[in-house]
Parts: sequence; structure tokens; C-alpha cells
Amino acid sequence: MLTRLYRITLLFLISVPAYSQNTNNITLLQPNQVNDSCIKIANKLSSVTFNECISLELMPSQHQSNNKNNLLIKEYPPLLNKRQPQARILMLGGIHGDEYSSVTIMFKWMKILDKYHSGLFHWKVAPLVNPDGLLQKKSQRINASGVDLNRNFPNNGSPQASLEYWKDRAYSDPRRYPGPSPLSEPETQWIVKLIKDFKPDAIVSVHAPYGIVDYDGPPSPPSRLGHLYLKLLGTYPGSLGNYAGLQEEIPVVTIELPYAGIMPSNHEVSRIWVDMIKWLRVNIPQPPKAKTALQ
Repeated sequence: MLTRLYRITLLFLISVPAYSQNTNNITLLQPNQVNDSCIKIANKLSSVTFNECISLELMPSQHQSNNKNNLLIKEYPPLLNKRQPQARILMLGGIHGDEYSSVTIMFKWMKILDKYHSGLFHWKVAPLVNPDGLLQKKSQRINASGVDLNRNFPNNGSPQASLEYWKDRAYSDPRRYPGPSPLSEPETQWIVKLIKDFKPDAIVSVHAPYGIVDYDGPPSPPSRLGHLYLKLLGTYPGSLGNYAGLQEEIPVVTIELPYAGIMPSNHEVSRIWVDMIKWLRVNIPQPPKAKTALQ
């Protein structure tokens, strides 16, 4: 009898999928790459739980950081039998690993999209571009190679433009080291490939802690998102704004949250999101020179 009971129990355990830890909302585990990444993120950020990360069903992008951490992506594609999306939007968080709030807010906004994705836009979301910087014992702005990813994008000057600017204007600040050459880092190589493949009509990149809205490229920028008001910071050789906004003419909205280590209130998170959607809806694709409609 005991042997038969043991076999039945064993069969049940084998046949039931593995589940995530500790919450009432039991969630099926994702592939090992996502599972491992979510464990690391949840252990680092108190504002993102393991179960929350898993429930978003992020996918491996098939690209990795310098330290072989998986670069994750979430897509909200056109909805079947629904309207044609107005535009493609790419959202990026955690380009600088010590800007915790820029990662956490990606998870909050993905939860909104999980619930309310209407097909108005076709989204791709990369919540953590620089996992090596975040996951250090002491999180750092730069990646594992000591490169500021937001100075490592292609520039339309000489190949040495970013290095020259860093030496002459940034006083060789190690936190802003652009790398030995543009696109020397796997993380920026991935983002540039993503931009070329996805062909976004706009890019939203989140940083901290200036507490403003910055903007590069056409058309007119948003004057305000939530309590964050427009203040143009200028462009730098190797920055995403310079590469995508000025060179590729893709509107780049840079949201600078007020604090790197403290999240805005839930109300403010929602207000920034709603204002951003309103601006995108009116301005993207760019009037009057609209881009080709999505196929």
C-alpha cells in the first residue's frame, strides 16, 4: 500500500510543472535563462520580486552581456483581428546599472501593458540593458568592461570622437569612459541591432536622477510627463540620443527620474505613463512626414 502511494505521489510530482516561490499568485517558471535572471534581479532590487519578474514572461534575446548575463526582452505585438498599430515603440531601462529606479519602472509599466495592451502601439521593452552594472555587489554606472554604454553608440564624427570628447570635455571621468571604439560592447551591439531590426518609430529611454524630460530628434518634444518638465541636456558623442535621435532621426524621449534609488509614487508612475502615451499618440509617427505604415 505504501509503495503504491509512493508511486502515485512521485507520478504527481513529476507531472506537475515547477512553480515560483512564495506568493499566492503561483506562476509557471520560465526557461532557465529567464529564471536565473529574475532570481538575480529580485535579489538586487527590493522593488521587483522574483514572482513579479517571472509573471511578465520576459524572453531571452539570444544576446548576453560581457559577464554572460542574459539580455531580456518583452514584446507586445499587434493584436490579431484588431486595429493596425499606429507605431513601433522601443523602451529601454537600466543602461546605467546604478540607476535602480530606471529598471524598476520598466517592470511597473510592463505590468500596465500586460493588463491594458490595446494594440495602439507595437512595443518592445528591454528592462535592463546593463545587467553587469546593476548586479555588481556595489552597482555601477558602467558595464563589466568599465564602459559607459551611453557613450558607446556609433557617432557620425571620426571613430575617435567619443574618446576625444571624453578626454577634453569629461576630464577622463572613468564613469563616462566611452570604450576603445564605438560599439565595442555586446550590450550596445545588441541595442543597435534591435533598432535596425525592429525599426522603432520612437525610443523611450529611462535614466535618473535629474528629474527632467530630455529629448533628441524630430518632431516637437513633450513639454511635460507627469511632474517632469522638458529640459534639454544636449547631446554627447556616443550617446543613444546622438545616435538614434540625430543620426537616425528616430525621436528619443529620455525620462530622467528624480532619484536613482527611490521610485516615484505609484500615482506619479501612472501619470508619466499616461502623459507619455498621449504624446506618442499625437506625435508618432512624425507629422507631416509620416513613416511607412506597419505591415
